[in-house]
Amino acid sequence: MQIPHGAHVAVADGKRFVLFRNDGDEALLNLVDADSPEVENSNRSGASPEVRDLEERGHAAGVAALLNQRVLSNDIEKLLVVADPHTLGVMRDHYHGELQKRLVGELPKTLTNVDTHQIEQAITAA
Repeated sequence: MQIPHGAHVAVADGKRFVLFRNDGDEALLNLVDADSPEVENSNRSGASPEVRDLEERGHAAGVAALLNQRVLSNDIEKLLVVADPHTLGVMRDHYHGELQKRLVGELPKTLTNVDTHQIEQAITAA
């Protein structure tokens, strides 16, 4: 998968969130850390009796809300979302229409606990 220069890459799971920006170009991905603020996880919508699942759903919804806000304030022009399938599903339920328009792709993988080089390799291989 190729992503344009300046595009943001959100890497998330039910507990972690990291935001990168592509400082390279479409042919040569070069992810650099962007501002990764704290995530509000109070939106625990969904019917699950497991507290852990509610916390993970809340975190995923919080990541989506943060990304929505950044898109609406024009801090993010293009966005790739990388998240495990469960987190990605929760996030999709909370995407704003404008965020959906700015998505350049989604990658359903768990990559929050790997280094930046491995994230770049996974995106390039997708």
